[in-house]
Amino acid sequence: MYDNMWDDGNSLGPKEVHSYLTRMMYNRRNKFNPLWNSFILGGVKNGQKYLGMVRMIGVNFEDNHVATGFGNHLARPILRDEWHENLSFEDGVKLLEKCMRVLLYRDRSAVNKLQVCCFLTSFIMISFSPSEYMDFVSKFPITHNF
Repeated sequence: MYDNMWDDGNSLGPKEVHSYLTRMMYNRRNKFNPLWNSFILGGVKNGQKYLGMVRMIGVNFEDNHVATGFGNHLARPILRDEWHENLSFEDGVKLLEKCMRVLLYRDRSAVNKLQVCCFLTSFIMISFSPSEYMDFVSKFPITHNF
């Protein structure tokens, strides 16, 4: 996305970029040539946090927690039940691990690693080394019944 007016004092925020992605994905869908992607977009502008999601056909929404793919069906109900506004970082990581555990149980071809990223208004913190392998994986052997 290119901003033609660099010095006009305005900049595109997360809400505007989310709207642009929604229109772009919907336009590609109408041409019967969709991009097979889902996007999660988060950001902060003027002190207001924003988190939104766009699917491959232009379906979009914004919420306090989002997920794509299989996680939208299995992890979001857990997030709806257990997420609250004053959730600490450690409790949030535990909640994400619980969601990923459920997803890993349902899809055994998934990777059992989790990388956490925390967005704050002043900085972004990313754990560059993925967290330890989730110990529960070794308790359930992978079996292939073909």
